[in-house]
Amino acid sequence: MSIKLDLTQVGHPDLSGYQALVTRIHQKIQSKTGIGSDFLGWNTWPFDYDKDEFEKVKSLAKTIRENAEVLVVCGIGGSYLGSRAAIEMIQGLYPNRKLELVYLGNTLSSTYIVQAIDRIKDKSVYVNVISKSGTTTETAMAFRLLKQFLEQKYGKDEAKKRIIATTDKHKGTLKSFADKEGYATLSIPDDIGGRYSVLTSVGLLPIAAAGIDIDEMMEGAKKAATDCQDDDLEVNTAYQYAVMRRLLEKEGKSIELLVSYESQLTMFAEWWKQLFGESEGKEDKGLFPASVNFSTDLHSMGQFVQEGKKVLFETLLMINKPLLDMTFPEDKDNLDGMNYLAGKKLSDVNNAAMKGTLIAHHDEAKIPNMILTVEDFSARSFGYMAQWFFIACGMSVYLLNVNPFNQPGVEVYKKNMFKLLGKQ
Repeated sequence: MSIKLDLTQVGHPDLSGYQALVTRIHQKIQSKTGIGSDFLGWNTWPFDYDKDEFEKVKSLAKTIRENAEVLVVCGIGGSYLGSRAAIEMIQGLYPNRKLELVYLGNTLSSTYIVQAIDRIKDKSVYVNVISKSGTTTETAMAFRLLKQFLEQKYGKDEAKKRIIATTDKHKGTLKSFADKEGYATLSIPDDIGGRYSVLTSVGLLPIAAAGIDIDEMMEGAKKAATDCQDDDLEVNTAYQYAVMRRLLEKEGKSIELLVSYESQLTMFAEWWKQLFGESEGKEDKGLFPASVNFSTDLHSMGQFVQEGKKVLFETLLMINKPLLDMTFPEDKDNLDGMNYLAGKKLSDVNNAAMKGTLIAHHDEAKIPNMILTVEDFSARSFGYMAQWFFIACGMSVYLLNVNPFNQPGVEVYKKNMFKLLGKQ
């Protein structure tokens, strides 16, 4: 299992000129001496993750599956994007499982919040509130509403048993609140930031509750970490991808468009956008990460990609084996003229659309395309992909000479919002 990287659609670039710099950065990552090194815990996490906490995650997930119809995941950014990306990628958008996942704490939209709470009112509900500090406005607002909802529905004692807080191990508003109320708690590692946290308890509890094998996921992550230990640009595909992003930026590209042909990868793309956008969008630097899901978006964004301003390149994410498939039927009357597809697998049609689009965009529109190929939609593959993109992102951002692990710009809107709302 691996991620295969095809650079032939960007020419045959010579990456060797970056080798010395990549080696220096690689050594800083391994020795944890680079800027922002306090948050490099993800680099060794597949090998040294907390095994006791991992077993606690599986136990809590089992309790949720046995007792709940709905798990509300209450968090924003990395506190929910990773788990949602994993669950939808691995199980599809309409999975056959008892437990429903509902996501709150990721928006201030009044309509969304009210409808979500109304949806769960007659169901058996557990809540996983996820926040390192406990003071993030979107999450804290939603959690107060959920806490009151549970206490009114079940009473205070039973409500306590249905709330699990994933937060800082030692300090913070949510940690203090959870200890006072007696909630079960899981820990966010001190040295792993939110957008790098999907393989910690932050992401693993909802993923395991959905019935996904998190042992397999961690094995995939370990394989990626092992595969990418060598700094040699001839063999390390994550570093090849990182360097190629910077080369394309130097050629005048300002947008990276992550392209997929599977609807179940939509949230994976959202997770990827946060990972790269929040990591490298600093000091007037970085590519703008965007995403499309083809062939759907070929009927909207496809026009701009084909004939618009040449500001972008595409990174095509291909999965070899679809989760499900079927054969297109023949119709004796053929009134719709679709019998030319009879006998073909639906995946064959999707692949033809992908190949035809690649020809149109690369050969005709002259848009560079990097092609990433993954074998399947398994938990092991997701674990590999997550760790591989962490490694690629770390290298890619260090090549810009900025801190990959902070997000100072995120605080600006909060200050203005608090002022408008009268918060002292």
